[in-house]
Amino acid sequence: MASTVSTPRGMPQSGRLGSLDSPRSWASPAPFNGPETDDISNADEGAELLSVSWNQDYGCFAAGTSSGFRIYNCDPFKETFRRDLQGGGFGIVEMLFRCNILALVGGGSHPQYPLNKVMIWDDHQSRCIGEFVFRSEVRAVKLRRDLIVVVLEHKIYVYNFTDLKLLHQIETLANPRGLCCLSYDPNTSVLACPGLRKGEVRVEHFGLKVTKFISAHDSNISCATLTVDGLLLATASTKGTLIRIFNTLDGTRLQEVRRGLDRADIYSIALSQNVQWLAVSSDKGTVHVFNLRVRVAGDNESNQNKVAAVAHSPVMTHQNSSSSLDDLMPQNTGANTSSSLAFMRGVLPKYFSSEWSFAQFHLPETTRYITAFGAQNTVMVIGMDGSFYRCSFDLVNGGPMVQREFIRFLNADSQRPKPSF
Repeated sequence: MASTVSTPRGMPQSGRLGSLDSPRSWASPAPFNGPETDDISNADEGAELLSVSWNQDYGCFAAGTSSGFRIYNCDPFKETFRRDLQGGGFGIVEMLFRCNILALVGGGSHPQYPLNKVMIWDDHQSRCIGEFVFRSEVRAVKLRRDLIVVVLEHKIYVYNFTDLKLLHQIETLANPRGLCCLSYDPNTSVLACPGLRKGEVRVEHFGLKVTKFISAHDSNISCATLTVDGLLLATASTKGTLIRIFNTLDGTRLQEVRRGLDRADIYSIALSQNVQWLAVSSDKGTVHVFNLRVRVAGDNESNQNKVAAVAHSPVMTHQNSSSSLDDLMPQNTGANTSSSLAFMRGVLPKYFSSEWSFAQFHLPETTRYITAFGAQNTVMVIGMDGSFYRCSFDLVNGGPMVQREFIRFLNADSQRPKPSF
């Protein structure tokens, strides 16, 4: 085994982890044991941003800097918590919903911790409640209320959150980006990661004890995301032109949308909570929003009943572009643009019959951006230059999105929303 696990005494029980309604959700800061904490009023505002990551419900995000980490609430936008440290930086800061539990990995030129070490930190108790040391650099950490997932370049470790017991080891193709995604619905437990072949995605349905391998692309996987219940998977390859949506239980490709014709580096893929919209950010400086034509049959059923039903028969409904979409899309909702030459599909090049984006938002091509859906028809974008955008799109007509908010969140005076209409 390529890891060492340390469990300090008094490890919290799973029932005490991550209550969204807990009064311990980012209350007033307590002393940060170990590294010395700088006074917030004297914090170094020139801190370098090393990482940004959404929490599981996209209501908050964490920013790892060269001198600590910060937590931001998205709506309304405000900084809710900060640790400015003298010791060093954090390359990974992973939240557990909105609670006081964090997974921390060092980063930057002066890392707070070694790059092969994961610290599970309880900020309410001001102490480490779990520690993992590996033989190679940690590429990513993912958290659920019941699981801790640590991603290395060639292997993924899955631990039980309650006692830190190792549950699964998963071999992957070289994975320098640390690609791995989890479902966060308590009734389903799904993990998706690169397989052992180029363009392959491995999907683990832990609750059903089912493993599915999906040949998603001809090129290596560059980005992937799951729906909250883990029943849908969206992927992109290193080519970056197509995004594909799959049924994770039988591997069926349900839809394919086109970001563009030129090769691009896909930075993030986001699915709206109602699984109606998909957003993609890339190095081309444009966030594209697509309308999805897939749904889970029996939307009024519980997730648990849906998964049980799927175990016996596919529940994903797929309509091709020549079929009616009325039963899949709400009234007055637009569809993605497609070529007028689509009737010649199979003769013309594939991109003539591709589905193009429904709405777009243009950004400076100077940094990496990750995106997520906010309330109603809004999209949020975080830049590695310390920028936060909120924009909205027309549900009927699509087209260019409207910028509603712009904030430089690393600046001390950016504690309140600054609308930009």
